[in-house]
Amino acid sequence: MEDKENDVSLEKLSEILSTLQNLYYRKREQLEELQDEINDIKDILNYFNSMVSRKSFHRADEIYQEKMMETYLKDDISTEATKGTSLKRKIFSQDHQDLLGILKFIDSETIEIKFLEPDQRSITESSEDFINIFLRGALIPIKEDVPNLQANYEYYKNTNFIEKIIITNVKSIHDFDLVSEKISELLLGTSSPP
Repeated sequence: MEDKENDVSLEKLSEILSTLQNLYYRKREQLEELQDEINDIKDILNYFNSMVSRKSFHRADEIYQEKMMETYLKDDISTEATKGTSLKRKIFSQDHQDLLGILKFIDSETIEIKFLEPDQRSITESSEDFINIFLRGALIPIKEDVPNLQANYEYYKNTNFIEKIIITNVKSIHDFDLVSEKISELLLGTSSPP
C-alpha cells in the first residue's frame, strides 16, 4: 500500500517538476526576447540623445522622425546595406498572455519562423490550415515572383510537428509582411479581410 502511495506521490512530483521546467524555459526565452527589445530601444534612445545634444533649431521629435523615415522606409535599400540587420516580430495569443511564435527577417533575404510549444500547436506540412493559410496564402504567391525561393522545415523532437521554418532568397520586406500576416492567421485562427 505504501509503495503504491509512494509511486503516486513520485508521479505527481515528476509532473510538477516537468511543468515547472517547461515554465522556466518558456519564461527564460521570453526574458531573452525582452532583453533583445531593451537593447534595440537603448540604441534608439542613444541615437535620439545624440541628435538632441547637437542643439538643433528643430524640435527633437521632428529630427528623429525624419531620420527614421529616411532609414527604414526605403524600398530600394541595397543588399549590402542590410547585411547584419534583423527585424523581429512576435505573435502573442489573443489575450496577450502567451508568446506563440517569433519571426525574424535576417539580412533582408531570410525569414526564420519559430513556433513555441510546437507539440501544442500541432502544425504539420499536411495539415489543412497550414496548406490553405500559409502555403497558398503566402509561400506560393511569393514563389511565383521569386522562383529560387527555398523553404526548409525543422521538426519538434521525433514528431512531424513543425518547430521552425527557414525561408531563403526572399527579395522584399513585403514578402516578410505577407508571411507574418499568414503565420499570425495560422497561429491565432483569424483571417484578415480580403
